[in-house]
Amino acid sequence: MYIFIRKFTKVRSVADAARRAKSGVGQLLRESRGFISYYVLDGGEGVGVAVMIFEDRESANAANDKVLEFVQASLLDLNLGDPEIIAGEVLVNIESDVFVKGSSATCASTASRGGRSARRQEKLCSL
Repeated sequence: MYIFIRKFTKVRSVADAARRAKSGVGQLLRESRGFISYYVLDGGEGVGVAVMIFEDRESANAANDKVLEFVQASLLDLNLGDPEIIAGEVLVNIESDVFVKGSSATCASTASRGGRSARRQEKLCSL
């Protein structure tokens, strides 16, 4: 797995940015090869953090370019500024057995996407 983390420190409204990103960035990511998940965090005091998780570096880089284009074109009025970007391969992944086994919605939505992570999730969901 490969993760991109973007930290914005001067966001006027993290909630507004998150809402707008959900529809725009969400659609781009759902159409991207290797996409696993996306999160937006409100760090308080104008700090917003976006986390994108992909199956591999190549998929992450391709989607990252599309996301940057969207952010520059559609969220310019929020004065996000240049983010601090951290990206890298996942070295350790620990997941809750309770969450994976106990969440039929997670199992159903992940399995419907297909790919290596979906097969892994299907295996975990069947435990």
